[in-house]
Amino acid sequence: MRASLRYASKKYWSAITKRLKLIYTAPNPEIAEAEFSDFCAEWEDTYPAMIQLWRNSWEQFTPFLAYPPELRRLVYTTNAIESLNSRFRQATRRRGHFSNEQAALKVLYLVIQNPLKNRSNITGKIVGWKQALNTLAMHYGGRLDAQH
Repeated sequence: MRASLRYASKKYWSAITKRLKLIYTAPNPEIAEAEFSDFCAEWEDTYPAMIQLWRNSWEQFTPFLAYPPELRRLVYTTNAIESLNSRFRQATRRRGHFSNEQAALKVLYLVIQNPLKNRSNITGKIVGWKQALNTLAMHYGGRLDAQH
């Protein structure tokens, strides 16, 4: 989404994101391709570089559509990852430099062990996590069990 919007005027962002959402939430590759064709018809004359970006990445994008919707959301929503990276940057920036790699890893470990006061976990609340966790368990079997 961000890469696509880089080529578009801000006044069209809302319209473009609505159309792109129809592509990446499509139930299967055939419907996604039909939605992409409609998207191209609407935007290719105005933003050919954005359309070319999608065409060049289409083969890498379509395997994403094989995942159930609950897992797709984990993949395309990066807020939890960005939140954790922000905490890591903040912790390392405050300390300046480290004597060795192990010292840096200890600081990162302590960040993970201490969630923010207003949050129950390190990355905050992930909406729909229980449903996603159930889907992961069904999709990947016993690979999520703590005993393995």
